[in-house]
Amino acid sequence: MEPLTLEALPQTCCVCIKHVDRLFGKKQVLFNINLNIPYSQIFGILGPSGSGKTTLVKMIAGVDEATNGEVYVLDKKMPLLSILKEIGYMAQADALYGELTTAENLYFFASMFKMSYAKKQQRIKEVLDLVDLTSFINRQVKHFSGGMKRRLSLAIALLHEPPILILDEPTVGIDPVLRMSIWKELGKLRDNGTTIIVTTHVMDELERCDKLGMIRDGKLIASGSPGDLKARTSSSTIEEAFLHFIGEHR
Repeated sequence: MEPLTLEALPQTCCVCIKHVDRLFGKKQVLFNINLNIPYSQIFGILGPSGSGKTTLVKMIAGVDEATNGEVYVLDKKMPLLSILKEIGYMAQADALYGELTTAENLYFFASMFKMSYAKKQQRIKEVLDLVDLTSFINRQVKHFSGGMKRRLSLAIALLHEPPILILDEPTVGIDPVLRMSIWKELGKLRDNGTTIIVTTHVMDELERCDKLGMIRDGKLIASGSPGDLKARTSSSTIEEAFLHFIGEHR
């Protein structure tokens, strides 16, 4: 079968990654990545530390650029400034202002998206409730724990209700009860049309994804639904399936 050209890709492709390499000087961290992410799905990216997950999602978010190959988001070649407003991006490193309070951080980021005052009020209340930070609305962020900073970063990413949400290990340091609540909300967002791309090491979170991409040493070694990946490897868990695919690519 002939490979699909970009023009022939189905309209269900929200993110299209074609033959992407990424080099930092002489060090290559991504090798010929080809991946299509459909609209309105939760796409999980699994891989050990240093495998290239964060580099990949940075290119999708438009904050990094491929050395070779192309990344398309909403049919537009990235990076492209006009697409950034369509993306909610939660990086591994929290981009927060420590001297500001929770509310001041949220109002600052809301102003960047030119939200009306009424909309700001509504969304700030909603996202604070979701991440369970309402009682800390007037606390300076420099006094937050690492887990609280992650929760605030997630709230900021959700603030402007973007059609694409990119979350790089969003639940690190978050307690299990709140983590469950966050994943329920992600499921609702998906059902309402949001495309969600999430990197995680938590195996039960990967089971909640519609599709997965497995990365090892900068190479995409497998992709498909959790059920499909387990069936292809006769595995009972995603972890077993991942180890199987690693063995195939050694």
